[in-house]
Amino acid sequence: MIKLVAIDLDGTLLNNQKQISQENQAALAKAKENGIKIVLCTGRPLKAILPYLDVLNLRGAGDYSITFNGGLVQKNDTGTIVDKQALSVEDVTDLLVLAKQMDMPLDVLTDEVVLCFPTSSDHQTIYPKLNPLLVFQSATQQELTAETLYNKAVVAYDQKELDQWIPAIPKEFKERFEVIKTRSNLLEFMPKGVTKAYGIRLLAKELGIQSSEVMAIGDEENDLSMIHYAGVGVAMGNAIAAVKEAADIVTATNEENGVAQVIQQFM
Repeated sequence: MIKLVAIDLDGTLLNNQKQISQENQAALAKAKENGIKIVLCTGRPLKAILPYLDVLNLRGAGDYSITFNGGLVQKNDTGTIVDKQALSVEDVTDLLVLAKQMDMPLDVLTDEVVLCFPTSSDHQTIYPKLNPLLVFQSATQQELTAETLYNKAVVAYDQKELDQWIPAIPKEFKERFEVIKTRSNLLEFMPKGVTKAYGIRLLAKELGIQSSEVMAIGDEENDLSMIHYAGVGVAMGNAIAAVKEAADIVTATNEENGVAQVIQQFM
């Protein structure tokens, strides 16, 4: 029996207009009425998904989200962090050096703001366009402090150029961090071992839920870990090939209310 459904946002729950369809809303509301935990599992910070939580009526006590690709497990009503894993100042410093060497834009997400560093004069970050709800501010390496929680670092740029940068990232960085594309034009650096599956595992333990009682629904590379972890892994019809191959079920696309279809099938 499914007790928790972990759902990715972009390309999964959201249609191409970045909206949650009425069909998806109704299916998730019905599942929640039946006692199933509905958990948004995303690379975004909590602040950037609050409008979606409101639409789904997931702002009450007992509602949770997994943010920063598993880096934080949070309570939706208060924002209280149940568990966390973050980058150190040394991690951020080394990523800034790498970005400067490769002439890439680099933004670092904290709990409060997105820090934009001057690592490239020729390539300007497009992250503000991807997440307009967040607060952005310019920063320098000298301003880094051990007291700040650095959740992740991102390179947001045109897909064609981004795909040329990725193979050039030194092996030691790929071994030290989780380096993964979460959208076609977004590359993320997370603490090693932090994935969506990591976050779901922490929350499931908190709630006393087994992996066999979890359904995970996604479409992109960063959803693979939770697709493998869940008792029922679901790939969207628009998912990349690797996600479809890993999934137990392939549902309809995000434009065809694939989330609602698989929820109705199981619930």
